[in-house]
Amino acid sequence: MEKIAIIDLGSNTARLLLVSILDGGYFVVFDELKESVRLAQDMETDGFLKPSRIAATIKTLKMFKRLCDANKISKIFAYATAAVRRAKNQRSFIDEIAVTCGIKIKVLSEDEEAILIYSGVINTLEAPKGLIMDVGGGSIQLIYYSRKHLLQQLTLPFGTITLTDMFKNNGLIAEERALKIERLVYEYLEKAEWLKELDPDTQLIGVGGSFRNLGRISRRIKKYPLMTSHNYRIAVSEFEGIYDTIKTLEIDKTMKINGLSGSRADIFPSALAAVKAVMDYVKFNQIIISGRGLREGAMFRYTVPSTAEKPISDILGHSINTLLHNFNMNIQHAEHVYNLSVQLFKQLKVLHKLPRLYVKVLRTAALLHDTGSIIKYYDHHVHSEYVILHSGLNGISHKDLVMAAYVAALHRKADNIEPNFEKYKELLTDEDVDAVKKLGVILRIAESFDRTMSGLIVGVNCDVLGDSVIMKTESDSDCSLEIKDALTASAEFRKAYKKNLEIL
Repeated sequence: MEKIAIIDLGSNTARLLLVSILDGGYFVVFDELKESVRLAQDMETDGFLKPSRIAATIKTLKMFKRLCDANKISKIFAYATAAVRRAKNQRSFIDEIAVTCGIKIKVLSEDEEAILIYSGVINTLEAPKGLIMDVGGGSIQLIYYSRKHLLQQLTLPFGTITLTDMFKNNGLIAEERALKIERLVYEYLEKAEWLKELDPDTQLIGVGGSFRNLGRISRRIKKYPLMTSHNYRIAVSEFEGIYDTIKTLEIDKTMKINGLSGSRADIFPSALAAVKAVMDYVKFNQIIISGRGLREGAMFRYTVPSTAEKPISDILGHSINTLLHNFNMNIQHAEHVYNLSVQLFKQLKVLHKLPRLYVKVLRTAALLHDTGSIIKYYDHHVHSEYVILHSGLNGISHKDLVMAAYVAALHRKADNIEPNFEKYKELLTDEDVDAVKKLGVILRIAESFDRTMSGLIVGVNCDVLGDSVIMKTESDSDCSLEIKDALTASAEFRKAYKKNLEIL
């Protein structure tokens, strides 16, 4: 198995990801490191990377290289962004890293950086029209796309570190500094005519550490039941409440905010002020947090080269298949169970009356129902719930992820499991809970219909007669084991559908 490394040498943080490349165009991260290097700090005075920042970066990159060597990494892809891009001593810095660390750094142009960020977002997030805002330490990237076509890109020549440096010694109180940053960002936005003509359906997608920290703060305030960053949503009113509180705080109090990284506390207010300017200018109603960006874009470009021309069309499917390949699951069985599940969903629609949007939940649960067996076969349906909840799946909402986890948990006899729906009351409605129970029965029967994992039952036809549902299986072989196993779901079927179950 090939293993590569991605190094993102940002203006604030250096990050290393170690990645296993799987057959079929899939990849998984198996280790990571990050270190605050603050390359952009104090650059505004003369445009040079400072010796102390260079020393800290080289020390960090040597550490990264040792971890790469220990893991027998075959290729290292190292990228530098705004701070190095603008540095007058860029060449000597890059040469010194090559000599002392054995790492060749590629300095990305503004367009190259935007393309990788876009690739990381568009291949992992279902948002048809978006304005991606990547808030870095030395620059802010704005990337506009519509229906998987990158249309416009704008790089603002300052980021969280440089904005903080620009306004830190001017005698202003915290709130005044925030207002000045807002005005500065706003002035630059007014120079981009295309920002005035965004499609009304465009959504703001936040990328980078500042947005991830914002999401973490939001989740802790709300006691949100998931700690997943990717695809987390923050309403404009909630953002403004957080911003109005933080913009009045001096650094000593900002350091104490629950959920905020200590290495980011001093520059976080500047990040929020920039976000506020963009939200006010374009009039967005929410922020979608993306946990994926430049690094993931680089992985997609290497692992799935076709994404350079055409982004992945089935984001959720690619993400699910990554898990199936990584866990060495029986993919043929998983796909057959999903096929049978969809047949049952359609055949029973007259009873469950669930809209088609729930098929995404059923698909996720059906394809991943056995993933818990990587922990232990016994109670693997319970373990599958955990795996799905913590899988980091792309292309699925948090609500659908929770529902899929619980549906998968119900695919075997559920005497020892009672889904904790109360924990997710913020995400699930009563209708969603009812849907989980109905879909869970469908998945349980579908999985039983392939109990021998040999695909004996290829189709199902359901007739509703009085107080019973009669399922007629299509098979050319003896499928008595499958039918017997499916009938063990009779009691759960009766509870969910108010009908008796007969299988022929």
